[in-house]
Amino acid sequence: MILSVDPSRALPVYEQVREQIRRMVAAGTLPSGTRLPTIRQLAADLGLAKGTIERAYELLEHDAVIERHGRNGSFVSDVTPSTEHEMTSGLDAAAESLVVIARQLGADEDAVVEAVRRVWQQL
Repeated sequence: MILSVDPSRALPVYEQVREQIRRMVAAGTLPSGTRLPTIRQLAADLGLAKGTIERAYELLEHDAVIERHGRNGSFVSDVTPSTEHEMTSGLDAAAESLVVIARQLGADEDAVVEAVRRVWQQL
């Protein structure tokens, strides 16, 4: 898994890691069931603190992108929303994260909507 981070970006490093993994999962580069690097390994590979990767993995787990199984590792989730409520909840959580990041970057609503459309078309 190839990731890169840019500490000079306004986006926090843990969010950069999170978003790159989310994109890989959405694009199918990381299919369901794929084992992710350990927190220690990914932190070492990227030259980051373990807590930074831990935070990214926590958020990915919260978003149901990955499943964490303690010592057995972290894996790309194969769980898909089975009800409209679960789908809506998942979309709301993702949208909330997007809006928080967009506000940190100083983006307005139109810029966010355009970015979503652009990414939707790319994937």
